[in-house]
Amino acid sequence: MLQKNKQKTKGSGRDFLYPKKPSGKLYNRRKWVSYVLLLLLFSCPFVKLNGEQLVLLNFLERKFVFFGLMFTPQDFYLFALAMLIFMMFIVCFTVVLGRLWCGWACPQTIFMEMVFRRIEYWIEGDANKQKKLDAQSWNGEKIIKKGSKHFVFLLISFFIANTFLAYIIGADVLVKIITEPVTLHVSGFASICLFTLIFYGVFAYVREIVCTVICPYGRLQGVLLDNQSLVVAYDFSRGEPRGHLQKNNAGNIKGDCIDCNLCVQVCPTGIDIRKGTQLECVNCTACIDACNEVMPKINKPENLIGFYNQDFVQHRKPYKISLKSYGYAAVLFVVVMIFSSLIYKREDVQTTVLRASGTLYQTRGNQETSNLYNAELINKTNKPMNFQFKSKNKGDKIEFIQAAGVLPKEGSAQVTFFLVRKNKTIKKYKTEVVFEVLVDGKVISEASTSFFAQPEFND
Repeated sequence: MLQKNKQKTKGSGRDFLYPKKPSGKLYNRRKWVSYVLLLLLFSCPFVKLNGEQLVLLNFLERKFVFFGLMFTPQDFYLFALAMLIFMMFIVCFTVVLGRLWCGWACPQTIFMEMVFRRIEYWIEGDANKQKKLDAQSWNGEKIIKKGSKHFVFLLISFFIANTFLAYIIGADVLVKIITEPVTLHVSGFASICLFTLIFYGVFAYVREIVCTVICPYGRLQGVLLDNQSLVVAYDFSRGEPRGHLQKNNAGNIKGDCIDCNLCVQVCPTGIDIRKGTQLECVNCTACIDACNEVMPKINKPENLIGFYNQDFVQHRKPYKISLKSYGYAAVLFVVVMIFSSLIYKREDVQTTVLRASGTLYQTRGNQETSNLYNAELINKTNKPMNFQFKSKNKGDKIEFIQAAGVLPKEGSAQVTFFLVRKNKTIKKYKTEVVFEVLVDGKVISEASTSFFAQPEFND
């Protein structure tokens, strides 16, 4: 009889999972990977580079910062392209290595398995003790353990909520919300409370349902995976036919699997990996560690469950990267190169010059002709700039109607001016004019538009 690692909670139709505490080489590696990722997650909003926090995703103000590089609303196409690259990377990664992202790098899995689940093991004990505790009536022991666990869960959820908001509204604003009176930041304080309850609900009750039902990524596996994709798989040609190991039939078992069900008991999503690749599998490798602990004890080689592709499991074909993977990688490489070139050409100051509406040109006697323009300068940095605005053609003259010499940080400046040209230099009715923005004598931005004049005014 298969021993399930789940139990139906009282008054609920849900089978609540009680995975056995995992251990092993891969689990230890996962812990170190998780420590590094958690350190990055909690430090990025509070570490500054070039005056900005390392990562900021301020959708409210449409301001995004990645490792010192700031994107304004005018750069939204770059942010969208960066998100596309990230999704393409996940797709390419999945085609080659299956759902390894979910088990090793996804924040949901890291927090659930490496933070909240370990606290649960520490307070309530392993799976069997948790089942026993939940089944018993309320007494002093149960109140203390359950109360302690949920208090710690709420506390950690509070820290996660604060970190999450630091990514959204900025660490400086978050510090003000925390240190200043609540009456000055009612909405900010309410947001912290709301996200604390959301994270608490996710990690205390929803749990693996996020991975198996809510997250669409698992359902994409059927489209993305092929027979060459590496996934956590059971080598059924070696393991079957399985059977329980007993002293009187030790020599009669043909397959290596002894049906101990440890792979099922440690699974955080409650599946049996021996039934094949399933969308609930997050490639956490807990079943590999559990099986590898058993195999040496029965004098069998390890990795009855391991990283395999279907071609190897079914036909013993050697591993090779599929053409589909190369195709995804080629597309990803092209998009990354386009993104890199756009980043390289990106200017710290975006300048737009437009002709004043309703005007064409103005004659100034027989010697000069002028055109009226409006210019907008947008500062994409976090530093104010003292700038000069001039024409690239040294023979042109600019007469400012509305002038601005300072470009505020993350702000903009408006300039209205006449561009005056001598008639003897005008050879065409429509010519191109290029304007330069200089800071400390260095050209940091250029913009071009058209200049209109009648050539017959030439001497």
